[in-house]
Amino acid sequence: MKRERVAEDTYVFYSDAYAQAAAGIVLLPGGAIVIDTLPFPEETAEMVRFIGEQGLPGARFVINTHFHGDHTYGTCFFHGATVVSHRACRDALAKLGERRLAQAKAQTAALQEVVLRLPDVVFDEEMYLHVASRTLRLLHLPGHTSDSIGVMIEGDRILFSGDAVMPVPYIPWGNREELRSSLAAVLTMKPEIIIQGHGEILLRGEIGETIDSSIKYLDNIECQVEEVVKRGGTEAELRKIDIETCGRSRIPLDGLVSQLHQANLKALFRQHKRGHAF
Repeated sequence: MKRERVAEDTYVFYSDAYAQAAAGIVLLPGGAIVIDTLPFPEETAEMVRFIGEQGLPGARFVINTHFHGDHTYGTCFFHGATVVSHRACRDALAKLGERRLAQAKAQTAALQEVVLRLPDVVFDEEMYLHVASRTLRLLHLPGHTSDSIGVMIEGDRILFSGDAVMPVPYIPWGNREELRSSLAAVLTMKPEIIIQGHGEILLRGEIGETIDSSIKYLDNIECQVEEVVKRGGTEAELRKIDIETCGRSRIPLDGLVSQLHQANLKALFRQHKRGHAF
């Protein structure tokens, strides 16, 4: 598992097993703050061990940026931590979590130790977490999912964006317009560093261009899908709309972005067919 230090007390951990999923640890006196967890128990166990190796008793808080299992399945391994999320994240886990976890366990033996853990503290639009010398701003950033949040570490201005920022925007579980607005909000936050939910760290000099590119991508796929629908085209024709013609590279996440791109196109196409406006 890859680990990077991004500030004196802040580290990022990356899954080797699933789509370069990212999670963070902020080391503070009395305990750590964990931002998301990793998809598989053995990966999250390394995070738990790392905290112990720093002489800390464990995690005081675990923040879930959204309800998807690749970011929440490790929560149960941080015993005694207070779990924080958006209200809609807790609602989604309460409604869908057990069924989705059972399906995941049936497909993946490595998940057998996972137990669903619901958040203890929830918020709606924004909250601040003050721990020791650190202040974390938690902000609703919907679009990837309705419950998505970002976590800004004030002072260093490090933004853990969850899946609101990814190598390609991903909307089948969410809403294109909401994600577009959330990306614009990220720009107004003026982060120095963005830890994407998946993929490489974004540094200050590349953040503006990357976010602008993501917004243009969302506009581009709207136009391309709308053209297919207007001429009476079929869903199968979406395969002809290449990710690179929409302004994004096919290289990140070992090529997985092309699959995510096609899923975006299908989601927009089906929304239109169901009568939803773009």
